[in-house]
Amino acid sequence: MMIIIGHPDIPFDPLHYVERIEEIAKTPPNSTLWLGPFSGAKAIAKHCFENRIAYTVMAESVRDALLANALHARFILADKTLAPKLQKIAETYLFDAKIIVPVSEESEMEAIAQMGIDGVIFQNAIIFSE
Repeated sequence: MMIIIGHPDIPFDPLHYVERIEEIAKTPPNSTLWLGPFSGAKAIAKHCFENRIAYTVMAESVRDALLANALHARFILADKTLAPKLQKIAETYLFDAKIIVPVSEESEMEAIAQMGIDGVIFQNAIIFSE
């Protein structure tokens, strides 16, 4: 089943953006956090791993995805060019994290599905402030 997060016709749990560990306490219990690019969020990702907090990051390289998966990211976002490579690696190494591609329009979902990517996320699925 393809993961579709943020589509107006499908119920979803939003991601809650945090920039600092201290902000985690302000998010709803059991929510999934959005940390932004992994390269700038390693410390928060490690904190989430150590405290079993669900989180999502953007991978800008294969190395980012490997490290994020090792730190138990729930979702790893990647652009349309990197996502197919990450999906193949995720399948080879049986990642627990799911590879998802940010989209802005419903029409983009079909191409992502044809690439075999785990899912898509729409911008409105991320809450940037409470």
